[in-house]
Amino acid sequence: MNYETVLADMVAVAREAGALTLGYFKRFRELEIGIKGPADFVSEADKESELLIRKFLFERYPDWSFTGEEFDPVNQDNEHRWLVDPIDGTTNFINGMHYTISIALRRGNETVCGALYNPVADEMFTAVKGQGAFMNGERLTVSPQTETGLLNVGTGLATPGLFTYPGFYQRLDAIRAPISSVRIVGSSANSCAYVALGRLTGYFEESGLVDWAVGVLLVEEAGGVVTDWWGRGPEFYEKTGCVIVANKATHAYLLDKLKDAPRKEPKDGSH
Repeated sequence: MNYETVLADMVAVAREAGALTLGYFKRFRELEIGIKGPADFVSEADKESELLIRKFLFERYPDWSFTGEEFDPVNQDNEHRWLVDPIDGTTNFINGMHYTISIALRRGNETVCGALYNPVADEMFTAVKGQGAFMNGERLTVSPQTETGLLNVGTGLATPGLFTYPGFYQRLDAIRAPISSVRIVGSSANSCAYVALGRLTGYFEESGLVDWAVGVLLVEEAGGVVTDWWGRGPEFYEKTGCVIVANKATHAYLLDKLKDAPRKEPKDGSH
């Protein structure tokens, strides 16, 4: 099918959700915030953004399934499924820092197109599988940097509830020492987009498919490498959340530094 038409709808609703959430963002000190769990905040803006996106997409694609961050999945279409994070980087959002709106379309077990929008910077990242990655219409390529001392790596700081928490900070120290910098962007999706754009040479974290489905597609389409922490493919990282997205040099560097981390296996044990 023509995913260019679908992508145009994704871009349109991402912009609508961007306008909605920016209204809240500009009043971030006044937001009423609930707590779902440690370091996992949810705001009224999160819920309104997801409902807006869901309504828009179902009016156009009523039979496709929808999985978001805030509400139960809708429909169980086995071919097409939306993955939506209405505000990725919620903690950023409620503190007045950059966040993203992530909309991915899955067909079977692969992401076929995606739109990722940073409303604060007005940066719209888009990709259709096999057709390249773009920001505001300009084609993206990952950083060509190969010098270890100039690598710029993104991550998130592991919390005790994560599988990768034990030993994480020792590994982070070993990663940080030889390279230029480590940056905490605060949004998995935006971190991936920065790799595709070349602002970061790589990114690693234990996160979730809804968070970075679009980001992974952007990096792949921009010429980057995507695996889990031990060099394995989507049949692993999509289930465990342990992902590396990077240019080739940074990918090799991170694989070497993370190889001794305890391996997280898919819950169902499948490979």
